[in-house]
Amino acid sequence: MAGDEPGACPFTVDKPVMRQRWERLTFLHWPFDPEVVQRLLPDSLRPDVFGGAAWVGLVPFFMRVSTAGGTRLPWVSNFCETNVRTYVRDREGRTGIWFLSLDAARLGAVGVARVTYRLPYFWSSMRLAARDGETGYACRRLWPGPRGAASRVRVEAGQPYRPADLGDLDHFRTARWILFSVRGGRQRFARACHPPWPLHRARVRVLDDRLVPAAGLPPPPGEPLAHYSPGVEVSIGRPEAYG
Repeated sequence: MAGDEPGACPFTVDKPVMRQRWERLTFLHWPFDPEVVQRLLPDSLRPDVFGGAAWVGLVPFFMRVSTAGGTRLPWVSNFCETNVRTYVRDREGRTGIWFLSLDAARLGAVGVARVTYRLPYFWSSMRLAARDGETGYACRRLWPGPRGAASRVRVEAGQPYRPADLGDLDHFRTARWILFSVRGGRQRFARACHPPWPLHRARVRVLDDRLVPAAGLPPPPGEPLAHYSPGVEVSIGRPEAYG
């Protein structure tokens, strides 16, 4: 059932077109001038701001994809992904995610997502490794360009947050349920419903990123705010028109 507590999805996806598991996930976020972010958005969307800032996230993780009935082909369905994202609001007041880029290690998944959900996916060489309480992510873009788009992140996951420890800004940056896209004048969104994130404190040990600048933004200002999550199960809805 949909919940109204902080961090809970406000709706259900009763007939998902696919199911996913997002796991070993790190959220890295920076505040940006909303006018800088607006230049990268379609006219139908505006930055969703907190504290006067638009927030941009770099989010590396491991993806497991299955059909609505749960069928999964391990070699095809399991892969690393990293997205560069910001948070937006449409003309009807819906809030959600606008992806500036998504890098994935499976070319087939890139093709399907580009055609079906009109998302800016890129095929990349990627690695994820966990050792001694730290998780490392590496990404090097292969197709399509720009050349030199790459990222290397290593974080140390700390203690889990209790629900009472999480504030409005934590939920603003992580509890998002709608994915927006626009292609050829067609405006669409898809719903993604999952349980509240089990979030952990995180310390950034290594950060060498060129994916955020490759998305059209200036270099991020200062150190990122970081969260880590072991993961959630996600139900993805069909694309819907908006605007």
